[in-house]
Amino acid sequence: MSDHFDNGRFFNPNGADAQPFWKAPRMLFERYAPWPAQVPVVQRPSPPPTSSDEIVVTFIGHATFLIQTSAGNIITDPVFAQRAGPFGWAGPRRVRQPGVRFDDLPPIAYVLLSHNHYDHCDLETLRALQHRDHPRIVTLQGNATLLRSAGVTRIAELDWWQRMPAEMSAMPGAQTLDPVVTPGREIEITAAQAQHFSARTPFDRNRALWGGFMITIDEQQIYFAGDSGYGPHFLEVGRRFPRIDLALIPIGAYEPRWFMKDIHMNPEEAVQAHMDVGARRSIGMHFGTFRLTTEGPNEPVAALGRARSAAGIDDAAFTTLDVGESARL
Repeated sequence: MSDHFDNGRFFNPNGADAQPFWKAPRMLFERYAPWPAQVPVVQRPSPPPTSSDEIVVTFIGHATFLIQTSAGNIITDPVFAQRAGPFGWAGPRRVRQPGVRFDDLPPIAYVLLSHNHYDHCDLETLRALQHRDHPRIVTLQGNATLLRSAGVTRIAELDWWQRMPAEMSAMPGAQTLDPVVTPGREIEITAAQAQHFSARTPFDRNRALWGGFMITIDEQQIYFAGDSGYGPHFLEVGRRFPRIDLALIPIGAYEPRWFMKDIHMNPEEAVQAHMDVGARRSIGMHFGTFRLTTEGPNEPVAALGRARSAAGIDDAAFTTLDVGESARL
């Protein structure tokens, strides 16, 4: 018996859920902070690691990070589309261009796909990556059907806390995976719990699972939280993985709270999540690229600074990167 699947739909064990679709029109009456049509971005190739044990993490934008390692390169929730929505013309328009052009990406070994929302799951980008690099797409249960319908293959579906490489469960579309090993280095990927929901249309709500990922490369650990509201799962992440070198934590798309609280953290909650998981360092994401909610494009970063100070957290312990900027581990 699963604590998050009822043989038809997935759910958050603590009962948190997104507001129903019929409440969405109420958002039209909220006061939206102004956003510019475009914010200039200097697009440049990401710097490679300078040694075999160095990891370079580059913020491409929103929830897309390039993680370069000597054991293979990883990209999270790759979205290079100009709109976060269906048909190529619907949905919020991109305000900041990707910090690294698609053609400048190094070869990708793994794609981590946290869930199926349009601002995280861009089928055109996934098809382009498959055509170019044939990466392994690592995602959560129930997402393979959508990916295969778009012609995307080499998919591994994981449940929360399931590890790859490992024996996959007997879920539809699950596979037994071969580890990717290069001399002296090995990548392990574990799916982690998140508090969110899934949907591509009004008719497929919660038919696929959502989550984050723990990336373990030898003794180094990077936690990608995916999209999540604040919940007790962050303490569980810290309990299961007591040595996190870097956490990538969402800080934006949180207003108004009556609509977003269960599914998106505000910066104060993100700081608490940083403390819960016990990361040595965290980097904020999920802000300033697509106008998804009512706060302004720069408010998440300013609010993160206030929340960090209120919690007594050192400035360097939880920061943000400019789009296109890199950090080295």
